[in-house]
Amino acid sequence: MKLLPLTPDGQTPVRVLTIAGTDSGGGAGIQADSRTMALCGVHACVAVAAVTVQNSVGVSGFHEIPPETVAAQVRCVVDDIGVGAAKTGMLASTAIIEAVAAVCTEVGIGRDQPVPLVVDPVCASMHGDPLLHAEALDAVRNTLIPIATVVTPNLDEIRLITGIEVVDDATARRAAEALHALGAQWSIVKGGHLRTSASSTDLLFDGDTFLEFSSPRIDTGNDHGGGDTLAAAIASALAHGWSVPDAVAFGKEWVTKCLEASYDLGAGHGPVSPLWRLRHS
Repeated sequence: MKLLPLTPDGQTPVRVLTIAGTDSGGGAGIQADSRTMALCGVHACVAVAAVTVQNSVGVSGFHEIPPETVAAQVRCVVDDIGVGAAKTGMLASTAIIEAVAAVCTEVGIGRDQPVPLVVDPVCASMHGDPLLHAEALDAVRNTLIPIATVVTPNLDEIRLITGIEVVDDATARRAAEALHALGAQWSIVKGGHLRTSASSTDLLFDGDTFLEFSSPRIDTGNDHGGGDTLAAAIASALAHGWSVPDAVAFGKEWVTKCLEASYDLGAGHGPVSPLWRLRHS
């Protein structure tokens, strides 16, 4: 696996902005994003969109940050520090989604903009707990996905967003086409939850060509934060100047390694872990 370079001491690393929610249990959200970014040689900047109350068992509540405060975080980071890529995670509400889309367009983040944007359209936790108000799905479809350089939903999110139940390769291709039709430059249909073979295959589509990225399926229940970690790894590679297909290939290998290194935590699902890189630098 080709790793992203770590920045020598004293030199400023590339920067990536994550616009997402927190995870008080530390397994997903901004915490997962920041861990992966750091171990990909990236300085992580943060715009907090929501604060969740959660642990390894589930999410018991969340508090939305005012939309104008979310947008102000994005604006002040880009104006002063600058970023090479950005990603979104939990955005919670229509108002926050619309504020994020507007400020990203304003500062040059997103599809056809100087700074690429990875959209992880978080709708619910892995336990099925809602992380997005139901009425905000239209904002995801009509406001957020159209500014995505890459969109990375899981299968449940694909069903909610497109109405397509992915059960095989044919429906995965239909879903990738539907996501692209909503405006994303590149769409990914992840195969991690499609447990029909010994391998996990992700499908990447740019409107013309399908690319497949496969890895061995890792047999673990400790997969909390896997989607955040994949999107953060892709954003990190894009910030390093990699092409979208190369960044997705890297993200796939990265999250597979993180699944192999996952660990027990609490009474529920433990997190995927990028800490394996500490032993392979």
